[in-house]
Amino acid sequence: MGKIGLAFTLMGTSALLPSCFAEPAPCPAIAQASGVSITVAADYVDSVASLRMKACQDGTCTEADVALHPGSIAVDQGCSPEGVCSATSSPDGTMTGFLGLPALSESPLEATVSGTSPSGTALPVRTLTFTPKGDYPFGEQCGRFITANLVLDATGLRQG
Repeated sequence: MGKIGLAFTLMGTSALLPSCFAEPAPCPAIAQASGVSITVAADYVDSVASLRMKACQDGTCTEADVALHPGSIAVDQGCSPEGVCSATSSPDGTMTGFLGLPALSESPLEATVSGTSPSGTALPVRTLTFTPKGDYPFGEQCGRFITANLVLDATGLRQG
């Protein structure tokens, strides 16, 4: 092989090298909403007509009524032979709501939940101080997502 043949071989090989390295996975085009989500447990839903939440973090407090919507779980529908997978949602008897915050960090957050029962009587006021969780659900290249999830049931308020 002459010098020209060797040059063409090296150019062809160098053109193929980038395809040998894994490309980073693309990041989903979604934004994270800052706030606290709350789930009313299925066995407590009948006791709740309305909820109000106050959340304080880093010296800033936000308080508002929380609109409740039926909760659901993802049900795996399996995968096709071509590798296409799917899922559907199914009601799970819970109710969910969300209190938007101007910002959310991994510093301690104090949440206070109050509300009324269907008969109009006040529900017990529940307060919990907890630390929101940070994770990289789409890989480190896509950034850190911070979540603050609560569960309310007859025994009280806990981190979800």
